[in-house]
Amino acid sequence: MGEEKKGFFGRLREGLAKTRNNIVHGIDSVFGGFSNIDDDFYEELEEILIMGDIGVKATEEILDKLRGQVKENHIKEPVDCKEFLIRNIKEQMQVGETAYEFEKERSVVLVIGVNGVGKTTTVGKLAGQLKHQGRKVLIAAADTFRAAAGEQLSEWAGRAGVDMIGASEGSDPASVIFDAVNAAKARNVDVLLCDTAGRLHNKKNLMEELKKINRIIDRDFPDAHRENLVVLDGTTGQNALQQAREFGEVADLTGIILTKMDGTAKGGIAVAIQSELQIPVKYIGVGEKLEDLQKFDADQFVDALFDVAQEEKEGDG
Repeated sequence: MGEEKKGFFGRLREGLAKTRNNIVHGIDSVFGGFSNIDDDFYEELEEILIMGDIGVKATEEILDKLRGQVKENHIKEPVDCKEFLIRNIKEQMQVGETAYEFEKERSVVLVIGVNGVGKTTTVGKLAGQLKHQGRKVLIAAADTFRAAAGEQLSEWAGRAGVDMIGASEGSDPASVIFDAVNAAKARNVDVLLCDTAGRLHNKKNLMEELKKINRIIDRDFPDAHRENLVVLDGTTGQNALQQAREFGEVADLTGIILTKMDGTAKGGIAVAIQSELQIPVKYIGVGEKLEDLQKFDADQFVDALFDVAQEEKEGDG
């Protein structure tokens, strides 16, 4: 895992270069430009964090904490705040160990998101990774609305070496889920991954569709661990936050997958989404390859953002 993880950290650091220019250089100029810690100093910091897509709520919490730490530790020099600031950003984003329970249990994972965010690709990558961990995976191609989704998914399924339950285009997504749930039980599958349609402009239909899907899973697979992951495109910044909110109205979201984090100046949105919605970012994607989707690691992310060298951590699995 070491090499792959290191490689991912390198790509993440490269991918966050634009965000770094957007946020970190601004922060550094505040630390360098102020000779003491006063209201102007905090105001300037606040502006940079908010402009960097970290979001109002997260920014307030980060800076409130910083004010307390400055008092408590009698810090006088702005530059001595930096480590506290970095640590506070990390703490905003910690994801508990329980976030990945579904990988170990028999589970049904619905992957939700508008078209164009990399949803189908993400399902394929997740399938590959779970298979790699020795899990038995089945994919349900329940996005019957987009003609190419099924073909694309079938290609990923082949690559990952997992089975897929598809449907003819335009058929009812709930019937695909019905078939897939029954196949998953018959074949003793560990994780059933479902690619669902993502149409937010017609929320009512989507809501009905998801309700129907949920009813089928509740009825036919009652003891399965449930996970609803929403895929968001990191390059869309505040728009991604809005999408997450709207999907949160139609589904009980348990986690977020942020894609296209390579080459966006809006990487700070990862902090905002988690803070505003209290839903953990569970995976982060920085490219096209299978290993370019990884579990979200707050320390790693913030270190990559601030260009802190990633030491080999002892006993880190």
